[in-house]
Amino acid sequence: MSKPIVAVVGRPNVGKSTFFNRIAGQRISIVEDTPGVTRDRVYADVNWLSHDFVMIDTGGIEPKSTDIIMSQMRDQAQVAIDTADVIVFMVDGREEFTAADEEIAMMLRRAKKPIVLTVNKMDQSEVPDTIYDFYNLGLGEPIPISSVNALNLGDLLDIIVEHFKDIEVVEEDEDLIKVALIGKPNAGKSSMVNSFLGENRVIVSEIAGTTRDAIDTPFERNGQKFTLIDTAGLRRKSRVNENIERYSILRALAAIERSNVCIVVIDATEGVTEQDKKVAGYAHEAGRGIIIAVNKWDLVEKDNYTYKQFESEVRNELAFMTYAPIMFVSALTNQRLDKLLDMVVHVSNQNSLRVSTGLLNDIINDAILLNQPPSDKGKRLKIYYMTQSSVNPPTFVTFVNDKELAHFSYMRYLENQIRRNFVFEGTPIVMKVRQKKSTIYDS
Repeated sequence: MSKPIVAVVGRPNVGKSTFFNRIAGQRISIVEDTPGVTRDRVYADVNWLSHDFVMIDTGGIEPKSTDIIMSQMRDQAQVAIDTADVIVFMVDGREEFTAADEEIAMMLRRAKKPIVLTVNKMDQSEVPDTIYDFYNLGLGEPIPISSVNALNLGDLLDIIVEHFKDIEVVEEDEDLIKVALIGKPNAGKSSMVNSFLGENRVIVSEIAGTTRDAIDTPFERNGQKFTLIDTAGLRRKSRVNENIERYSILRALAAIERSNVCIVVIDATEGVTEQDKKVAGYAHEAGRGIIIAVNKWDLVEKDNYTYKQFESEVRNELAFMTYAPIMFVSALTNQRLDKLLDMVVHVSNQNSLRVSTGLLNDIINDAILLNQPPSDKGKRLKIYYMTQSSVNPPTFVTFVNDKELAHFSYMRYLENQIRRNFVFEGTPIVMKVRQKKSTIYDS
């Protein structure tokens, strides 16, 4: 099930980004650093009281401004509102509420979504009586916080997650595979959707950024049900001139979150770019099945070495996801698109593959005999056993005598041994380490 999305909205300079950074910077937020992946801080994966959700940061909204950029904020705000399951509406507690606050409140009421009215910059332990003026916005009880001093942030998060119980959970067909096509603008994602469907269901244009929203299209092939999610192209930050483009990124991230398999579409005429790494990194961090589709392969002049050279370049540039299969396709000529869909089914199965504990530990014991665990200051790492705790992505928990001795390099070695025996093609593997209390095995 996809995570709930919480959007933080409000006027400029009310402290939204300070609040977001405070949450994302603490251990409240779980943001893993993946080697080789650069990520913008437009969202944070947050865990609070066993609730996982995505918090998104937004730009300031000035509904009445006639400035061209500011006028686009109304569209921007609507996208953020539409995307979110819960909305944190932040106002400045040092000021009286403004006409802009009232305008935003009206927009939010029309959305008919849970709204948490948050009064920021309440830096004193005693809350002034002026906070009660914000009741006039008609959005319920205002919650006083201080992002700078981290006051009442836990109380606010309690209120946010309380709303999750009211979010409707849609039962999904277990046989349905949701496929998100992701990549930078004009790489051919929409053309690929049209080729899969055999019709022009999605607008295709040479103008980068044509697809602003994530578009779901169901179809069936050989008895297998798919939902194709075509997303807005993710642009380099320097090229995001319209603020609304930032919310297209958020929609793409939401599409990744609710997909089973992501097809990372790379333009063969441009090669792997920094933006391609970032796009792939989002899917990798989300633990989704991944296929790298090099599109427009028909436009590349080839010789006997072209395929191997391009494949080597992709592997070098996307070194953090060597597990992902690479396919060279053409949406224009339908080259290898049938095989691409076959690979989608295969990768989806790999992402949900479960290995029995007995068989898994046979493999781990053999790996330990071949390569002894590391030691430090006379103390050697002991691996008691390993078990698979979950799928999508496959997650393995290793119980050891001392977590500090479980070096990254040795855990990567064990992961490679798992892959050698069970493949897990197209899916990341999560390796966790748990320290087990002393037992008879330590003797």
